[in-house]
Amino acid sequence: METGETFPDFVLQDENGDEFDSKQLKGKRYVIYFYPKDNTSGCTREAIGFSEKLDDFEALGIQVIGVSKDTVASHRKFVDSKELRIKLLSDPDHILLEASGAWGTKIMYGKETTGTIRSTFIVGKDGKVEAAWKKVKVDGHVDKVLEKARSLS
Repeated sequence: METGETFPDFVLQDENGDEFDSKQLKGKRYVIYFYPKDNTSGCTREAIGFSEKLDDFEALGIQVIGVSKDTVASHRKFVDSKELRIKLLSDPDHILLEASGAWGTKIMYGKETTGTIRSTFIVGKDGKVEAAWKKVKVDGHVDKVLEKARSLS
């Protein structure tokens, strides 16, 4: 996904097992970020970072959503153990991950593998991508996204 493209529609289960339909985001700005795995160091820092800044995003009218291929049960444990305040969606078949360009070949520990490419998007009220970050480095990332969100508001 690139800036200006329409973000794909999706229906996924959240951390409670409830269906989350992107249609409920119509007319709203949101941040959607893709991460490899619950309860791993980088993913935990990122999720806690977004949770800590959630009030700042919400003050701008922005919902924050995390997506990984982890199960609903894994997400529930992740939310509970880390006291996360953000919505987490489960994409076990990596349909949205692929549609958004957050799934593909990457190098991990010197080996080529296929999986989640850490990515973040700000999606505007019109459903178009307003900002995109690919191959995200976790440290400082949440602040960059918040700064960009403020500049767009």
